Amino acid sequence: MHLIITDARLARSRAIHLSGTRLVLAGLAVSLCLMVVAAGLYHWVFLKGAREGWPIVGSLVRLVVKDEFAERDRFMRANLDAMARRVGEMQARMVQLESLGDRVLGLAGMAPADIPKQDARGGALVSARNLSMEELQATLDDLERLTNQRVDLMTVLESRLFDQHIRKKMIPTHAPVTGRVAGSGFGWRVDPITGQSALHTGLDFQADTGTPILAAAGGVVVTQEYHPAYGNMIEVDHGNQLVTRYAHASRVLVKQGDIVRRGQKIAEIGTTGRSTGPHLHFEVLVQGVFQDPQKFLNAGGTATGAQVAAVQPSPLAGQPATPATGR
Repeated sequence: MHLIITDARLARSRAIHLSGTRLVLAGLAVSLCLMVVAAGLYHWVFLKGAREGWPIVGSLVRLVVKDEFAERDRFMRANLDAMARRVGEMQARMVQLESLGDRVLGLAGMAPADIPKQDARGGALVSARNLSMEELQATLDDLERLTNQRVDLMTVLESRLFDQHIRKKMIPTHAPVTGRVAGSGFGWRVDPITGQSALHTGLDFQADTGTPILAAAGGVVVTQEYHPAYGNMIEVDHGNQLVTRYAHASRVLVKQGDIVRRGQKIAEIGTTGRSTGPHLHFEVLVQGVFQDPQKFLNAGGTATGAQVAAVQPSPLAGQPATPATGR
């Protein structure tokens, strides 16, 4: 592009050549100038007019600002409504959680009445105004407080249920010999050696020598020795003054102080001590008093530690915990 500038007064002329690049740069410069001028006019006319209350300009500015605030308010209201719906759903879930907690309380042996609850509420649904931000925040604070209470309660329930689980594993309800039924029961009988009436303080399980002897419950081995009557004998303490005794073993696999699990192999059947043949003599003692082991085995794992503690001495009690002769 060629531009020729002529000065009539001085009778002079000047030619200017504009390439494509120069023309683009010139256009950008003009556009930038126009933008600066437009910004200046907006600042001087609209903002100054709004501050000083010019009639027409002030009304236009207020209309634009009002539309912006209305759009912002609609956006915030939509978000608040969505949050309120979510809070309502969370509150309904908390009610379900409370109902579940009451059922679990019964399983844990705790009275639901001992746990503080939220005030009961209800009534017909009547639509009302939308929640404000402050009201929604207060509702969220109440929900957080209730959630913390539920967490504390579930922690206590977990502890109680775990304690019950451990106690259940410490009750001798597991058969000490797999697939065998006790041949000689607990109580008075004719002694197989002397032929006289004598108290049989446990159960006898007949089996071949080497048959595994299993721990009836978890516990700690407190005695592992050879006894003149019991032969190779093991005593396992299960807590709550509950002890099981395993006699006449041919081979012992644990020692005093070992921790044994429920169903763990601790020895093998034999005929050591005062015995007429290979078998396991199995005893249960509560507070040093002989109990009928069949009652524990029949429980099948349903007994609890409290039930064991409440066991009364057998009418056949009064016998020493370690008699001079075995069976």
